[in-house]
Amino acid sequence: MTPKPRRRTGRPEGLRERRRRETHRLLASAALRLVVERGLDGVTVEDISSTVGVSSRTFFNYFATKEDALVLPYPDRAERSALVAEAVVAAPEGLTPLDALAHAWRPEMERVDADRNEWLARLSVLAEHPSLVSRMIAMEAGDERRVVEAIALRTGLGADDPYPALLYYVADGALRACLRRWQRLGGARSLVELMDHAVRVVAVGLPAPPVPVRKRRDMGAEGDSARAKEG
Repeated sequence: MTPKPRRRTGRPEGLRERRRRETHRLLASAALRLVVERGLDGVTVEDISSTVGVSSRTFFNYFATKEDALVLPYPDRAERSALVAEAVVAAPEGLTPLDALAHAWRPEMERVDADRNEWLARLSVLAEHPSLVSRMIAMEAGDERRVVEAIALRTGLGADDPYPALLYYVADGALRACLRRWQRLGGARSLVELMDHAVRVVAVGLPAPPVPVRKRRDMGAEGDSARAKEG
């Protein structure tokens, strides 16, 4: 007998819930595909719904707008956000707060790597439409607060201490930088690998990179030229 699929909470997933998740993913994928083909202004809710074979009314059971279908690709965002916060607190004691946060984000990054083509397309659409990025950031405000509170709990710091929020924003900035690089590379390198490297660099204080040998030679030549003119 094939066991029922389980969510990350470990609770068996019922048929109705599984269908809702599948419909959410189908609608989100269709919205992204159509926007890539036609542009954001060239796609309507009716277009997305008909592509999936559902009514517009069904669409609105999942998303408030077509833009939401682009920035909410997975149906379990709230659940995953809660799990990230829990993972920060429960991470092995030997991990620094930065490493604990990166560890908690790892399943999310692995999902991006697994859905590479979809995310490459989504990042391109987001780059073309900054309003979508603003919408995504607004939706993530509650997630951000929950994770900052988890960092505070892990470190034993009070709510008024700036460290938890500072750590979150530094790590989040590193992740965004890695996402941009991952996109430029066409997903050729793992996002997890890029983030691991970024965390190591941040952890040692983000030191200035050494000047390449060729650059040093060019700088030396420029200096010699300037001195010769002065002479």
